[in-house]
This record gives sequence, structure tokens and C-alpha cells, in this order.
Amino acid sequence: MVRLGQNFLADTNLLEAIVRDAGLSGDEVVLEVGGGEGALSALLAEEARTLHVIELDERLRDPLEALAGERPNVSLHFGDAMKLELGALEPPPTAMVSNLPYSVATPLLIRTIAELPAVERWTVMVQREIADRLRAAPGSRVYGAPSVLIQLACDVTMIRAVGPAVFTPRPRVGSALLRLERRGPAADEPLARLVRASFAHRRKALARSVDLAGIGLERERIIEALERLGLPANARAEALGPEDFRELARAVA
Repeated sequence: MVRLGQNFLADTNLLEAIVRDAGLSGDEVVLEVGGGEGALSALLAEEARTLHVIELDERLRDPLEALAGERPNVSLHFGDAMKLELGALEPPPTAMVSNLPYSVATPLLIRTIAELPAVERWTVMVQREIADRLRAAPGSRVYGAPSVLIQLACDVTMIRAVGPAVFTPRPRVGSALLRLERRGPAADEPLARLVRASFAHRRKALARSVDLAGIGLERERIIEALERLGLPANARAEALGPEDFRELARAVA
């Protein structure tokens, strides 16, 4: 049964492959969001020093508490992962391995990058469309603010495409196993605000889009900064790479 929009992985071989792809050494503190009935959790508990499992659906409490009763290194947290205080998890997670609920995958990844600085690696199952978006290059039709915010902090690799048949029930879309490897801190708030404002009106030039977003940066100020960086005054947001946005934020600071 699907619980609150989540499709459970039903293929044992794939579950084992996800754990192998995560490359856990046995000393990691792993975060799993969307524990479901505990199929992936049980495998992760064997490889992690500590496993934090976050689950929203109270109807799944029994199987997860049964698992935690057998595995003292499993810590359960019932609630919305987008609202729980992730920074309060003890010990702090150093890796994330999850079959993510597709409805919150993108904002949750951005949030964990920002709020869990000790996490160095993510191995996550997401909708194929999300995987394509998060690893998109500048100029791509699906390149946008999430692409930039993720890539400012992480290298993004698609490990494998995954068909609907391995899920119960079968989703109507394809999925993908994605790896993120941290190479820097998350974008600070001024940079993140600039990135989102730049893509707020995709059909307009970046400077006009930022001006319309009302974040206190006028069009003329953005144009001046773009020109100082050697970028066209009428550049659109999708033409700038993640590091271009970092330089632009510094130029207008």
C-alpha cells in the first residue's frame, strides 16, 4: 500500500544494491527519510553506526518500532522531515540514504545540505525528472534554481535509472538513484535568494526577473554587476552556471 504519497521498494536485489552504492564503512551516522515498513532500514542498520529513521506516517510505527527493538543503533523520529529540527539529531548524520517521498525530494535535499553540514554523501531514490533537473547543465530546459542550489554545494551523479516494476504500488513515472557528494557549504541566504529570484520569471532577462521579485536588488544594479563580470546585460538565468551566481552575489553584496 502506498502511504502518504510514497511508493515502497519491493525488489530485494535493488535494496541491497542501494546499500552497496552508499559505500558505508560501518562508522557513519546515516539519515533515512521515509522509512516505510523498514525494508531498507533493516539493511542500513547492519552497515551504520547509528541510523536515524524519519517517518511521517504513524500507521507504520509498529514495523519500525519492531526493527528498532531488535537494533539498538536505530533511532526513530515520527514527523514531517520538512518541519523537524534536523540540526537537533544526535549524533549528527554524516550520510543520507533514502527512498525519498517524491513530493518533497527537492526541497528536502536542499534543506539537508544547508542544515546538516556534517553530511558528506547522499544516496537517494528520486523521480527520474527530479534527477535530470538536479544534475542539469546551464542552458538545459530543466536547469533551474534547484539545479544551481544543489550544484553550488555538491557534485551530482545519476547512478542508475530505475523502472516502475520494483515499487509497490507501481508509480506512473520512472525513478533514478542519485548520488550527491559535498564539495562545499550550502548557499547562504543572500545567494539562495538571488538564485530563486533570477529564475522566478524565466522568460525575462535575469536582471528584470530579480527586479520583479522584490528582494531589494534593482535592475540597474544587477546589470552593472553582470557587466563587471563580463556577462551580457540581457543574460537569462539559465545561461549562468552555479559559480557565476556565486560571483554575481558577491558583486551585488
